[in-house]
Amino acid sequence: MTAYNDESGTDGALRRSLGVSRRRFLSTCTAAAATAIAAPAFGASPAFAQPAPHKGDGHGNGHGQDLVPAAKRGIILYTVRDATGRDPLSTDLPSGFREVFRELARYGYKQVEFAGYGQHANAPGGSNLETVEGAKLLRSWLDEYGLRAQGNHGFIPSSWPLNQSDLDQFKRTLEIANILGMDHMGTGGDPTGSAYRADWDVAADKWNALGQIAHRAGIKLYTHNHDAAYGFLLDGGPLDAQGRPTRSSGIRKLEYFLKVTDPKTVWLEMDIFWAHVAQYKFHTYTAHDGSQRENIFDPAALVRSHNKRYPLFHAKDGVVNTTSGNGYDMVPFGTGVIDYRTFFRRVGQANYRNPMVEQDNAPSSTDLAQSLKHARIGYDNLAALRK
Repeated sequence: MTAYNDESGTDGALRRSLGVSRRRFLSTCTAAAATAIAAPAFGASPAFAQPAPHKGDGHGNGHGQDLVPAAKRGIILYTVRDATGRDPLSTDLPSGFREVFRELARYGYKQVEFAGYGQHANAPGGSNLETVEGAKLLRSWLDEYGLRAQGNHGFIPSSWPLNQSDLDQFKRTLEIANILGMDHMGTGGDPTGSAYRADWDVAADKWNALGQIAHRAGIKLYTHNHDAAYGFLLDGGPLDAQGRPTRSSGIRKLEYFLKVTDPKTVWLEMDIFWAHVAQYKFHTYTAHDGSQRENIFDPAALVRSHNKRYPLFHAKDGVVNTTSGNGYDMVPFGTGVIDYRTFFRRVGQANYRNPMVEQDNAPSSTDLAQSLKHARIGYDNLAALRK
């Protein structure tokens, strides 16, 4: 990697977007380059976040005020899905929603985000709690352990225009969300998997309509991103054989979605890990005139420019892996290289944001307690973040 002595060029832009010092930025990229086998071009080298300090440091040596207030420290239950789903009759480990809630509260968590309402059939309440009565039971357990439900990755109608069956089911999910005391309800998928502006226009019409329905029910409806949604929108240039655009203005798909949806009724949850994967993967595009251009994604800057649109985050960490295609592998929160201290300081609004610890690969077939162990590590590191 070529070192520069000023703030211009790719190095300066990357460092500023990651919020790290030039010395630490260079050391990160040098370490990554030393282990790279087939790294994609990203300026002179791939871009990675700040390497983590020693364990327990919470990704920053700051002192004083918590970056994430105690009442805002949450976890998405997908992280511990093996625990909610295991048979309580076959183990002494926490199992089912009630015991898992008790364990998470013991670690210090105050919020949970659901990823559906299913658990093992032998757990209290049975296998399916996605009913009015099931929601009342869940709410009683949340209250018992001092937890608050803050969202769910649940049902979003597939039909558009909405058919009656989908509309009825969507309204039932809103009713359940209200019983559980949620401010937000959402989904784990992108509004559309397409790269074309016309498809994002359709998705925006649908989400504006759904957002209005949710708003009338007192709920903020949110969509959750993965890396692809922060890729570049195809919105111009020569058309392909199907009449679709082949080039980009440089706007990213979710940036466009933010422009064409109603800020009073449509909200977003940024998965910070996948946003950094997008930073690694989607940094050049073919402009309408055919030229190749660079645009380095800055996740925190996008949040700041649409401040109130991002009430929720997934706080998920990673270590550098330039052979994976994503640039990172997931690890327990606070043990990777993503600079959460800088990210949370930049986005601010600590009493408005709701970060949910997540780790997709936390469950283990050989260590049945692993997901809960990693949940505890995640809480400790989230709590350790200081300004």
